[in-house]
Amino acid sequence: MDTPAHPPAGEPAAPESRSFSLKPLRYADPLHWLASGWRDFRRAPLIGLFFGACFMVMGWALLKVYEYAPAYTLALSAGFLLMGPFLCLGLYRVSQRLEAGETPDFGDALLAWDSRISALAIFGFVLLVLEMLWGRATLVIFAVSFDGMPDFKGSLLALLDPQNIEFIVAWVAVGGVFASLIYAISVVSMPMILHRRTDAITAGLTSMRLVLSQTGVMLWWAFLITAIVVLAMLPGFAGLLLAGPVLGHASWHAYRAAVADD
Repeated sequence: MDTPAHPPAGEPAAPESRSFSLKPLRYADPLHWLASGWRDFRRAPLIGLFFGACFMVMGWALLKVYEYAPAYTLALSAGFLLMGPFLCLGLYRVSQRLEAGETPDFGDALLAWDSRISALAIFGFVLLVLEMLWGRATLVIFAVSFDGMPDFKGSLLALLDPQNIEFIVAWVAVGGVFASLIYAISVVSMPMILHRRTDAITAGLTSMRLVLSQTGVMLWWAFLITAIVVLAMLPGFAGLLLAGPVLGHASWHAYRAAVADD
């Protein structure tokens, strides 16, 4: 039986720290998660479009704020994509309500975080620290590779220039390490914290166990997420209006398919 989204009245919402069983996954499952995400979006389109618009506006804001700091823009833009589960709590709540046969409510989705604020705050802080370290590491790579910091266009050209192979290898290696770590600890953590009375550490470790034990499927899922979001970003982030909510709902179904109901 599923753990209730909210504890009974008068009962403290103490986080539960224990090991959760994982279900075996198949390579076809990520495609099913995307199909389920599209179905959930169609059942609550207005809520989905609101959160999709938030993704789109945040993309514009990142480019605007960091247009004079290209090293941070490149790292934080990639990190922004991987922090999707934290930004999609409202979409997880919508999918949770639909799964239970209930009608989603915009106010409920908007305040999905309020019943798990402590655990979510801790996990969000961990992600923030990792993002800051990623940005700093990228800044150091730019600093030691060039005489001065290039502008945004110059940074993109540097990444495409074969003469900068040492810089490209270092940038990709550092980005790969941080991206893999963030993905591993967060791929099912946020929906798990929202759905179950568990703490941030247990959720993060469960997510990492899933990635380490079923690496092939989870890498395939990571590739699909990355490809969809990159394509959605190309037309001025406008594609995130649809891709954001669909991936958010799909991530809920990924969690439900991967973590067993103990």
